[in-house]
Amino acid sequence: MAATEKVSPTAGSTGIPGIIGDSPAMQEVYRITRQVASSSATVLLAGETGTGKELIARALHEFSPRRSGPFVRVNCGALSESLLESELFGHVRGAFTSANENRTGRFEAAHGGTIFLDEINSVSYTLQVKLLRVLQEQEFERVGDSKTIRVDCRVLAATNRDLMDEIDAGNFRDDLYYRLNVVPIYLPPLRDRPSDIPQLVDFFLKRYAASNKRPAPAIMENAVEALQSYVWPGNVRELQNYIERAIVLATGNVITIDLLPRHVQGLAPVRLRRNGVRSSESLCEELVSASMLEAGESSSNLYDRVVNLVEKELFSQVLKSCQGVQTKAASRLGINRNTLHKKIDDYGLEAADS
Repeated sequence: MAATEKVSPTAGSTGIPGIIGDSPAMQEVYRITRQVASSSATVLLAGETGTGKELIARALHEFSPRRSGPFVRVNCGALSESLLESELFGHVRGAFTSANENRTGRFEAAHGGTIFLDEINSVSYTLQVKLLRVLQEQEFERVGDSKTIRVDCRVLAATNRDLMDEIDAGNFRDDLYYRLNVVPIYLPPLRDRPSDIPQLVDFFLKRYAASNKRPAPAIMENAVEALQSYVWPGNVRELQNYIERAIVLATGNVITIDLLPRHVQGLAPVRLRRNGVRSSESLCEELVSASMLEAGESSSNLYDRVVNLVEKELFSQVLKSCQGVQTKAASRLGINRNTLHKKIDDYGLEAADS
């Protein structure tokens, strides 16, 4: 989705250097990013995995007065609670068994710059209290120490879950959410901006052709159409992988549709079940089955059965495409969350707690 070079502001540009896509959804992301970058406000980046949250976080830093300071990224989902606490705040020698020396935490390392807390939704409830204090007071203590340390750093956070649903489930503090959510920026999934796919494809074709020391190939129109029709559960990262694969497998200077995975071509719908998307063929078969009236069944009963079947499938697929996040699913369906809750119960669907 983005080039590897450092992002830098460009006067008069509506986009962000290094980030590809000029769809209306991305233009809105660029507008908000540029507008808030120069402030010191905390920003919460929301979006599915692979939508480019870290790229926007880096752009917020590079466009800010803190650009000469450090940009420190912490993947909160990659560490246990105890390790994450030490990673964020540091520790003193003897604080725990393996603490053989003093260690500076990421907040200290980000002094004068920006700290990016990725996967903030995975932070334990206990550790959220300490994060809230840093956000409010800009101070903390290292693990095992009583000395208070003050820092001056801007906090950016990212989540791939709906934090309001996490709050309802008792997994996330509402006071921390409101402190993080000063300026929210939503990164749209790739399936919601198919017009950006040709640009992304062109970029990745050139990148991986160069890395494989071969000319950048052309790509057949039907291959691009297949890419634009696919649901992209892995978003831009998944697209990137498939283009690299096509480059490696291609024997000529043209990327043909057969070089794409079968499920992207639409030839292997069962593969999509790994992301909860049911094939249209499977649904049609069940509808045909439902249309075979048993003796004495009225047409009104048949109508109700078919409508319920279609509605259940619609709700199921939208929930899966939203990773079970009910607030997002309700918004996409154009209904309120109470109605969605009832439908989930009526049809026995699976969804994230809310």
